Amino acid sequence: MAKEATARARMDAALKAEAESILAECGLNASQGINLFYRQVILHQGLPFDVRIPNAASREAMREIETGEGLVRFGSADELFRDLEI
Repeated sequence: MAKEATARARMDAALKAEAESILAECGLNASQGINLFYRQVILHQGLPFDVRIPNAASREAMREIETGEGLVRFGSADELFRDLEI
């Protein structure tokens, strides 16, 4: 199949760099990764993964993760497991 088209997309530079790093670990460059994604869209006749609107509890949990609210740190795995033994 001849390569006759170009797809362009604007995205966050950090997102691009992280995705390309992961693709490289898989032995793929960005073009190959995008082609793979497009082929999966065709194969699935839609996105090749579920896209859902998070419920209120999930949104709250995501907000807490982003803000670090309620974050508890442990000095070791042993401390963590002791804390879990309620």
